[in-house]
Amino acid sequence: MMSAVAATAVVLAGSAVAAAGPAAAGVYYVSAAGSDSAAGTQAAPWASIAHAQAVVQPGDTVYLRGGTYVYSRANKSCAGQTDRVDAITLNKSGSSGNPIRYWAYPGERPVFDFSRVRDDCRIKGFDVTGNWIHLRGLEVKGVPQNNNRNHESWGIWITGSNNTFELLDLHHNMGPGLFIQDGGGNLVLNSDSHDNYDPRTSNGAGESADGFGAHVSANRPGNVFRGCRAWWNSDDGFDLINAFSSVTIENSWAWLNGYLPGTTTPSGNGNGFKMGGYGGKYVSNGAKHTVRGSVAFNNKASGFYANHHTLANDYFGNTSYGNHPDYNMLGINARGGAVGLGNLRNNIAYTGTLLSNMTGTNAAYNSWNLNVGLSDSQFQSVSTSGWNAPRQADGSLPVLPNLRLAANSSLIDKGTDVGLPYRGRAPDLGAFES
Repeated sequence: MMSAVAATAVVLAGSAVAAAGPAAAGVYYVSAAGSDSAAGTQAAPWASIAHAQAVVQPGDTVYLRGGTYVYSRANKSCAGQTDRVDAITLNKSGSSGNPIRYWAYPGERPVFDFSRVRDDCRIKGFDVTGNWIHLRGLEVKGVPQNNNRNHESWGIWITGSNNTFELLDLHHNMGPGLFIQDGGGNLVLNSDSHDNYDPRTSNGAGESADGFGAHVSANRPGNVFRGCRAWWNSDDGFDLINAFSSVTIENSWAWLNGYLPGTTTPSGNGNGFKMGGYGGKYVSNGAKHTVRGSVAFNNKASGFYANHHTLANDYFGNTSYGNHPDYNMLGINARGGAVGLGNLRNNIAYTGTLLSNMTGTNAAYNSWNLNVGLSDSQFQSVSTSGWNAPRQADGSLPVLPNLRLAANSSLIDKGTDVGLPYRGRAPDLGAFES
């Protein structure tokens, strides 16, 4: 299944590409109906990204024609049931200002279907080990987990740096849709990850299929998720556990995570934004993360969760609605004790069970700190439907009335300046500036 936004995304992905590359850069074409012995032109496209990668150089663009690219095996054999193999490996790097682009062709939708891969170990649909690569407008689905000896497989696995992953639709994978294992400076932009579920994972069915994850090592800063949506993933929407370099999540939405896709049957952890932690243990070299301008609603567990993190993350201008709780700031101190950790400004918590582990946090100018009454009338709408609507023409999130402040809301101009743009005398509370 493809979300409504994906079709819009793919049209956009192609519509602006013609002018993107330098005039001298190479332009090539790949089609599911092509041949790797062809010329790679529009009239005679290649059949595979693998062949395209063997030819391209920094600054080149590969247009992927619409259609379904079906994979039935990885590009090497499993050494054992716990081995990791790739269906597609992108290991050739571009350079700064001259990335290698693998983009959807104008108005068309390339679908990468890995559901028929039968290798008996952990599977990566795309394994991106190179740097300065730009994927745009692709649909990635069906990466399987073919035994129960591993935690999960992955739609896209990343260890390279300075890559861009834009307008992707990642769904029905037996593990995270997109996972940054390592590398720095990666941007995940205007992408969706949904309906991922891992029935065969070794730590329990549904326990490892997140929408997006970043578990990077130290000295790998600059990974950003912007304008992304995660819904109906069996575990968490966004997961930053074991990330030893700072990660930023901004203007992103997470809902209905922690359930079997398409149902309200409980499954995995079910947090909207899991903002770190190191397996419940204290570490001295943890990283501080930021989530801002984001929305979490109707997740099985927390909307925003510190997850035993060791530092106070920044939570600025977010809206949490109907989660359990909306904000759970459970941290851990050097003695291994539970403590509230977090810097919270300009946030809204409404319905659900609101707050947990707030003692010890640095919290001010939030809906629960101010003398304002919360009710449905403060918002244009409190609907939880329609959040997967088509994106805007530029690929950004749709503009909905849902959880936006009403014109007469007492939450307008009630925030404090945290260095982010705002209108009026002061920032509004919540994710949307009126």
